[in-house]
Amino acid sequence: MSRLADWQQIDEAARWHDILHSLPAAHPLQSWVWGAFKSRWGWSMKALALPGAEGHAAAALVLRRQLPGLPFSFLYVPKGPLFAYEDEALRERVLDDLQALARQERAIFVKIDPDVVRSCGLEPEQPDPVGAAWLRSLQARGWRFSTDQVQFRNTVLLDLEQSEESLLAAMKSKTRYNIRLAARKEVEVRQVGPEAFPAIVEMYATTAERNEFGIRPPAYYLDAWQSLYEAGMAQPFLAEYQGTPLAAVIVVHFGKLALYMYGASNELERNRMPTYLVQWEAIRWAKAQGCRIYDFWGAPDEFVESDSLWGVWRFKSGFEGEVVRHIGAWDYPARPFWYWLFNVALPRYRRLLRSRNRDRAGSG
Repeated sequence: MSRLADWQQIDEAARWHDILHSLPAAHPLQSWVWGAFKSRWGWSMKALALPGAEGHAAAALVLRRQLPGLPFSFLYVPKGPLFAYEDEALRERVLDDLQALARQERAIFVKIDPDVVRSCGLEPEQPDPVGAAWLRSLQARGWRFSTDQVQFRNTVLLDLEQSEESLLAAMKSKTRYNIRLAARKEVEVRQVGPEAFPAIVEMYATTAERNEFGIRPPAYYLDAWQSLYEAGMAQPFLAEYQGTPLAAVIVVHFGKLALYMYGASNELERNRMPTYLVQWEAIRWAKAQGCRIYDFWGAPDEFVESDSLWGVWRFKSGFEGEVVRHIGAWDYPARPFWYWLFNVALPRYRRLLRSRNRDRAGSG
């Protein structure tokens, strides 16, 4: 049974972050900074915390988006909710309350994508019993695996509690060679600030075109990076040759987690391997800050060459982190008909229109 009244709405950033840091798996996408940023891009935010015997037992930064022209919205809990995922009773309580919140907020659905591990490793996979229990519960409750995953389901995690020497020694020989080659070829990496963001966003657009993935308007990234930087949660790194920018990494850190959230490079001097050295310097920096995990933020859904992330995976795999597969994003359809219309019928209709427009253009 829902007991939504037990949840506290938190209205102060510092208090919210204290609560997050007291819970397992605190993630920057659950931070006040991220919620405030998204509030400038069409969402509203609500920071909810569930008191426990000592401190708080759970937290959920809930983003709400109103559907234009309709009395309905949809809700999203990015990389949350946060609590001890192995606690089955608490899991059922939190899911109950999120379902009730969706109904209360007149939401068509609520989406969650907590960092609940489904399995680790490539071959053979090592299933996680906590993830299996979550999947059974979600399916029994009528939650649906989302057609819109938003965040990456799979990722690569690097254990930063090893020494730098051990990290280097564990890498694939080609990756280690390329790091040293970049240094020999006079690539220099330095920490930069917001003054470098315009150059980085240009490189990011080049990267998107080269790797064939969609991106948002430049203003979106400039706003996100500035917000995270001003909050002390982001550190940009720039790789240069004779003063010319070649590649960049923006590391987002929160608690003991460092997240390789943005990476970019242009077409200049690629034979100098700047992406390898800038990545290594970002890893070294994260380790020096006391972070325990470096999250490479994304790996293929399927580890086959036809996957769109295969090229990115080949680069990341050289650092020899651990492949971690999460359960992914799940939706609770609070209004099943509207959920079907929004997620199935309308996308099909848009695809049909695009197909007809292509046919007409071809016949002309």
